[in-house]
Amino acid sequence: PSPPESTNLTTSQIHQQHQPTIPTFIMTKLSLALSALAVGSASAFSMNMKADTGANSRRDILQKGAAIATVIAAPAAANAYAVPDLLYPFEALEPYIDAPTMKIHHDKHHATYVANINKATEGKEEVDILELQLNALEAGPVRNSGGGHYNHAFFWDEMAPPDQAAKSKISPELEAAIDKAFGSVDEMKAKFEAQAAPGAVFGSGWVWVCVSSDGLKLVGTPNQDNPLMKGVTDEVMYPILGLDVWEHAYYLKYQNRRPEYVSAWWNVVNWDKVSENFAYVSEKKAGVPVRG
Repeated sequence: PSPPESTNLTTSQIHQQHQPTIPTFIMTKLSLALSALAVGSASAFSMNMKADTGANSRRDILQKGAAIATVIAAPAAANAYAVPDLLYPFEALEPYIDAPTMKIHHDKHHATYVANINKATEGKEEVDILELQLNALEAGPVRNSGGGHYNHAFFWDEMAPPDQAAKSKISPELEAAIDKAFGSVDEMKAKFEAQAAPGAVFGSGWVWVCVSSDGLKLVGTPNQDNPLMKGVTDEVMYPILGLDVWEHAYYLKYQNRRPEYVSAWWNVVNWDKVSENFAYVSEKKAGVPVRG
């Protein structure tokens, strides 16, 4: 039998046909499929090999195998980043964050940041979104689009449905750090809410609890900046908790009542995840990795 038609493509054709449209999140599936193709091609060539065991036949098989390997190994620069699925339904944070807000926030706003960072990095070597944060201020669109992607991916995963959030616990290690920095958990919440008030973060931005070289600190950042970015604060710090205070995060339900939104948000904070973030940052002295 003749070899499968797709194996007659040159290396260049295979690369052009597959590479520009392969998002990273399906690279594993692609690799498996191409591996199966390679096995199928070898079987198809077996009868020809019996009839022709010359160098040309063997060279042809090796060239086709190399072409397949090239597709598998080549980096996928296009669509390097993706909006991660939520770990809960859109309505799961009700009544504190409404489903329409969650859907628009996740599917529209976050998706726009992802589309823009993919466009900005197209054709370049793929870099984890966490690694892009350090020098984002010097990297043009990476500052807003890359920051927006990281911040939102971080934000989704620190929240949980109210019943689950109520059962979550602050680890003893994190509680000790909070007591040392702020006096108590309640005092930390009060200072956090003051930092999140319109007068403290004017316009749009974020509020963070971060691990610094001197313990926990509260930080407010404008737009999509975060404390991982060199130059945003006095030193690079590692967020363990963050709140989006852009109007799109709360306006449908709370309108101009940002303090009410901030106060309600504690009801969906997953302290198990925040404690996990604290443990990771304390050990690794690095930012928390995110999905997407």
